[in-house]
Amino acid sequence: MTTVQITLPDQLAQEAERAGLLSSPALEELLRGQLKAKAAEQLFAAMDKMSALGDVPYMSPEEVAEEIKAMRAEKRAQGPC
Repeated sequence: MTTVQITLPDQLAQEAERAGLLSSPALEELLRGQLKAKAAEQLFAAMDKMSALGDVPYMSPEEVAEEIKAMRAEKRAQGPC
């Protein structure tokens, strides 16, 4: 277990204490919820970036195989390293 010390304004600390939010289980629940929310936010941001790219042409499996063959031929032509 890790111990964390935080500094809060007195009024906020008192209100949080009265609401039961400063207990270890409550803080753990709050932090886990925030971590999930942040992960979802990052996922949606990445999805937005991807959709902003529009239709990006993709390579067919055949095109990928041709590229691999060309790369291997190029390496063979270069000889041993």
